[in-house]
Amino acid sequence: MKRDTLVNLALLGAVVFAWSTSWIALKAQTGVIAPEVSVFFRFLIAAPFVFLWAALTGARLRLSAREHLGSSLLGILIFSTNFILFYHGALHLPSGLLSVVFSLASIINLVLAFLLFRERSSWKVLLGGLLGFGGVALMFEPQIAKADGSPLIYTGLALCVAGTFCFCLGNMVSSRLQKRGLPVIGASAWGMVYGALWAGFLALGRGATFTVEPTWAYLGAMVYLATICTVVAFLTYLTLLGRVGPARAGYATVLFPVFALMISAVFEDYQLTLPALIGLAAVAVGNVLVLRR
Repeated sequence: MKRDTLVNLALLGAVVFAWSTSWIALKAQTGVIAPEVSVFFRFLIAAPFVFLWAALTGARLRLSAREHLGSSLLGILIFSTNFILFYHGALHLPSGLLSVVFSLASIINLVLAFLLFRERSSWKVLLGGLLGFGGVALMFEPQIAKADGSPLIYTGLALCVAGTFCFCLGNMVSSRLQKRGLPVIGASAWGMVYGALWAGFLALGRGATFTVEPTWAYLGAMVYLATICTVVAFLTYLTLLGRVGPARAGYATVLFPVFALMISAVFEDYQLTLPALIGLAAVAVGNVLVLRR
């Protein structure tokens, strides 16, 4: 096997590992501390590392007022509201299902690209979208049955879909910013700062206390999410993106839900029933159809 191929596989493996394990770490932070506070501290820790990386690589950090406005919108959508909604959704769902909902991002991106920019897709992509959403419905069927009529499962699903939608809106903003010449790393570094400030503002609005849960589980999850799942995964994914292109790098979204569900099955007793397995396969096939371009 060629060296370049091995490097690409190692980068892909690192991204999939970080994204797969991030959901169980996120779940470990729910229940005591307000989600807005957890997100505030997460990106307050992560942002300096991205600024350091930008400085070491010579990425442009000086932004115009208009570029700062775009970065702030990026931060509010991707590095704040997206995660806050998932933290709230995690109160009602197993961590593996959070990852499955988030894997619909590639499909939602295409819908938004058509609605906002009139970018048309082929019938295969549309079929992939239908398979993806149908697969998620199948995967939630066992949880709905287990909930015995409780609306909490629907609340969790709605919150996670809304979080994914915010992430995808952020992708549209990022696409426009890049076409105007704004560097990804610079925009993301400032975006994390603005995202942390927005989360802090929301926490103040809720009257939340800016404190942390003094347990190894919470603090360990905080460090892991801020460094490995945010900084390392982000920079690794950007490197992979530059080496193989967005379509092939995007296959990480097909792989990480599988491992996330395995982790959930071990640590949260999530039941991989036949409908859930069929749904997972449908989501994977749907993402493949969307990404094969």
